[in-house]
Amino acid sequence: MVSPAALSLRPSFPPPSNACQSRLRSPSFAVAVKGGKRGEDDYHSTLKALNSRGRIVPRKSLGQHYMLNSSINDQLSSIAGVVEGDVVLEIGPGTGSLTNVLINAGATVIAIEKDPRMALMVKERFGCSDQLTILQEDITRCHIRSHVSALLERVDTNGLKYAKVVSNIPFNISTDVVKQLLPMGDLFSEVIILLQDEAALRLVGFQLHSSEYRPINLFVNFYSDAEYICKVERTNFFPQPNVDAAIVKFKLKRKSEYPQVMSKNGFFSMVNSAFNGKRKMLRKSLQHICSAPKIEDALREVGLQETARPQELTLEDFVRLYNLLSKTDQSIPQSVIQIQ
Repeated sequence: MVSPAALSLRPSFPPPSNACQSRLRSPSFAVAVKGGKRGEDDYHSTLKALNSRGRIVPRKSLGQHYMLNSSINDQLSSIAGVVEGDVVLEIGPGTGSLTNVLINAGATVIAIEKDPRMALMVKERFGCSDQLTILQEDITRCHIRSHVSALLERVDTNGLKYAKVVSNIPFNISTDVVKQLLPMGDLFSEVIILLQDEAALRLVGFQLHSSEYRPINLFVNFYSDAEYICKVERTNFFPQPNVDAAIVKFKLKRKSEYPQVMSKNGFFSMVNSAFNGKRKMLRKSLQHICSAPKIEDALREVGLQETARPQELTLEDFVRLYNLLSKTDQSIPQSVIQIQ
């Protein structure tokens, strides 16, 4: 945890890096600011905001790392294609630097902030703007659907059916947030979030036969088309974390686009069971579902070797295997095991 003295307007840490090691196709990410004039850069405005309320110290327990580079916030908004009339969910607005970019792009923002100090700061910064709703809640326990649905109905969106998620979320809740948001393709069109780089690669950059391949990868692909956009260096944050970050884009699938399985709960239950014995052959790790000979027969029928292990199967392979086993054995458990 940094000391309050570290929040001086003459900071002892280096200014944010301009480097975003990117795979983006377009070199331009400028977002127009209403009135044609950009305010103070996020590096100084963030420090001023923190100092304005008696030198607020970021809380390590809440994973608070504030963005100091306004160009990264512009990129997040541009990647999401935020335009006039959009409804955007922001998680953990902090001092409101990204919130400012989203509002200036014309969006109506619903921002969820767990820290009461930061929620009050953002309320004071934007006053009674009809473009912003601040909720002091824990995102992992928040009734997102009811809040966002109500806002979509209230705001004149010219027939807009879906909201967007654009956030620099606390690293310590990133996986929980991904699990919470991705099945909401009926509410959100896309989720653009800034994650810890290692977590981003684990979610999106996995490979078959890799030790990093796990149920969460199948979960991500089941509910979305995911893309690793670019790496964001740790020097762009205050306090500076020990790891780099990355921007990831999840284009959420509609229900009709989900892989067709007899039961989503049953499917992910089987997937988790398979990976509980990652080094075991499926005919062994799934024996509690049905007999080894039946599993071997099913593997052969879907074009896999009877000695197959879970890290060798694609999402499509697991879907075909589950559907076949469900037809041959109705006793497959339907409870959900926590996705890892």
